[in-house]
Amino acid sequence: MDLLSITFSTTREGADAATVQSQLKQALDTALAEARRVAKAGQVDVRTGNFSLYPRYAPKGGVNGWQGSAQLVVEGRDMPAISELAGRIQSLTIARTAYGLSREAREKVEADTTAQAIARFRERAQAQATLFGFAGYTIREVQVGTQEPAVGAPVMAMRSKSLASAADEPLPVEAGKTDVTSTVSGSVVMTR
Repeated sequence: MDLLSITFSTTREGADAATVQSQLKQALDTALAEARRVAKAGQVDVRTGNFSLYPRYAPKGGVNGWQGSAQLVVEGRDMPAISELAGRIQSLTIARTAYGLSREAREKVEADTTAQAIARFRERAQAQATLFGFAGYTIREVQVGTQEPAVGAPVMAMRSKSLASAADEPLPVEAGKTDVTSTVSGSVVMTR
């Protein structure tokens, strides 16, 4: 896997919607400023995620406050830079980390596994034709597909003021492996 994605988030609540929204925007702006310093297309990409504000209701009805959340997503191939950035963002907490394949890596792996799956299909078709006493086969119908499982490792992190010195440290990350599966199925007509 060559792609790391970290989602940062924060929640705020208060009596006034405008105040909660302002607090969320300030936290997001602070995190964005830090993230933009290391942003580099394809290596460290930065984008905002969900931003929501909704009323909090009292048990007997009526609005008794407001609650909201904001997200920032940092993803890319430069895992050391993203890891270090995770330690420097203080206004948001890490809500989720996920690993995956970049489009380029996925396309290369899919091409390789598809070629292997097609070769295996042809070998099996020829072997079965021979077992039935035929010289060969022609392909009547074929379907080719690839699949990469959804990969992600959720990490819930809560930062408190007592952990502020530890929060500056890079997030320890290590990419693993993933499976990319190609399937070839179809029907053949055996020939003499």
